[in-house]
Amino acid sequence: MAPKLPPVRFVRSVLKSFMAESGLEPRLLGANHIRVTNAAHGKVDFELDITKDHTNRLKILHGGTIASMVDLGGSLAVASTGLYNTGVSTDLNVTYLSGGGKVGDKITATAVCDKIGKTLAYTSVTFRNSKGELAARGSHTKYVTHAVKAQESPFVAPEGVEIADE
Repeated sequence: MAPKLPPVRFVRSVLKSFMAESGLEPRLLGANHIRVTNAAHGKVDFELDITKDHTNRLKILHGGTIASMVDLGGSLAVASTGLYNTGVSTDLNVTYLSGGGKVGDKITATAVCDKIGKTLAYTSVTFRNSKGELAARGSHTKYVTHAVKAQESPFVAPEGVEIADE
């Protein structure tokens, strides 16, 4: 059996898997631009270096980028509870409050798994721009039944999964 990992290493491994296996996240967010900065059980902090690919025609952070980060952040929050497979989306909501930033800025986010059961996980994500202002908040509900059943042990990556370095 693989060794049990601290939440931050486990969540970074899940992010690495998203970047290797998904079509959207590596193209939109870019593996070199998004980072997990901290993780504990039920909570993940991450950040994105804003590039032109993340902006709209006004040259500011695109709302779709933030929506995608709510989706990914909700998944990472579920992963922080020990699930490598993070389920599928059933609902996603975003409220935009202030500008997220422009090219060269960094947006920071905190994703929380508010509740996880045998069927659904409820997550919330808050975003702060480089001025420290609350830029957006989102919620993401995920169907996790198959993910819960598939997981042998919390914070243990499945056989053959490469573990991310610190």
